[in-house]
Amino acid sequence: MHAEIVVLPGDGIGPEVAAAAVAVLKAVAERFNHSFTFSEHDIGGIAIDRHGEPLPASTLAACQAASAVLLGAVGGPKWSDPNAKVRPEQGLLAIRRALGLYANLRPVRTHEAALHASPIKAELLQGVDFVVVRELTGGIYFGDKTRDADSASDLCRYTVAEIERVLRSAFRLARQRRGKVTSVDKANVLETSRLWRDVAARIGREEFPEVALEHQLVDSMTMHLLAKPREYDVIVTENMFGDILTDEASMLAGSLGLLPSASLGEPGAVGIYEPIHGSAPDIAGKGIANPYATIFSAAMLLRHSLGLEDEAAAVEAAVHAVLDDGVFTADLAAKGQAVSTPAATDAVLAKLN
Repeated sequence: MHAEIVVLPGDGIGPEVAAAAVAVLKAVAERFNHSFTFSEHDIGGIAIDRHGEPLPASTLAACQAASAVLLGAVGGPKWSDPNAKVRPEQGLLAIRRALGLYANLRPVRTHEAALHASPIKAELLQGVDFVVVRELTGGIYFGDKTRDADSASDLCRYTVAEIERVLRSAFRLARQRRGKVTSVDKANVLETSRLWRDVAARIGREEFPEVALEHQLVDSMTMHLLAKPREYDVIVTENMFGDILTDEASMLAGSLGLLPSASLGEPGAVGIYEPIHGSAPDIAGKGIANPYATIFSAAMLLRHSLGLEDEAAAVEAAVHAVLDDGVFTADLAAKGQAVSTPAATDAVLAKLN
C-alpha cells in the first residue's frame, strides 16, 4: 500500500527519536513491499522560533492531508514560562482539536527484561498488560479560563456526546482484548464525574453488555494501579485524570522511554502517534535517548491508521527481542552498559530484516 506520513520532530530529543521510528517504518515498507513517503514539518518550540506560532498553518494543512502523523516531542526550558502568551504545548492541543482526535490510547505492557528498571516489586509487574484511554479534547484543559489580581479559575465541562464517544472507543477496545473496562472518575465530588459515571453505566448496559464495567474513584485508582496492576484491561477516564494516571503507569514499565501512544478520532480521522515522554532537553543532542517508545508508536501507526496488523506485530516483536537481548539505553541500563540511540535503532532494524 501507499501512505503519506507527516513527521513532526519537534523539540529536544524529538528529532532523534522520530528519526529512529522513520528508519523502522522505511524498513517495514521495504520488507513488506509498501510505499511510504515522509515529509517533515514544524510544531512546538521550533515552530515558535521559526514561524512565531506553535502550530503553523502549513503544518496543520500537511497533517490534514496525510495518512498518519508521527510526532517526536515538544517543549523545553527556552519556552517554559507558564505566563507566556505563546507556548509549545498549545500546538499539541490545537492539532488534536483540529483533527478531531478525542481518544488517546496509551498501552502499558511490562517487559521481563526491563523489570529491574521499575521501582515497583518485580512480582507485581509480571504480566501487566493494559491500555489507558484518555479523553483528549474536553475537560478542564479546554474550559474557559479567568485570572485577576486575586483569583483564577478553570472551567471543567463535558457534554454527553464527548463522554459517549470516548467510552465507546474504550468498550470496543475491551471487546477485542479481555473484556473489562475500568472507568475512572471523581463522582463523589465533581458534577462532571457524576455525569461521566451515569453515561458510562448506560453505554455499558445498553451497548456493550458482554463487557464487564467497574467504576473507580481517581484517588483510589492511583493506589490500585501500583498495588494490583495485573487486574486491569482497559482503563478509561477524562482528560486531566488520564494525563496524571498515565505518567504514574509509566513507572510500571520501568521507563517513559518504553511507552507509546495513539491519538485517534472517528474512523477515517488522521491519527497522531507519539511517545508519552517529553522533550528531555537535558539529554538532547547527546545520542542517548531511548527510541523504543517512538518505535512502538510507529507500530501503533501501522495498526490503527494503515490497518497493517502483521507489520505492526513485526515491529513490536523486534523491540521485544532487542529488550530480551539486553540492548538498553541509559534510562534502562546498568551504569556503563548503555547503548546509544543509533545503536538501539540498529538493533531493532537487524531484527526486522
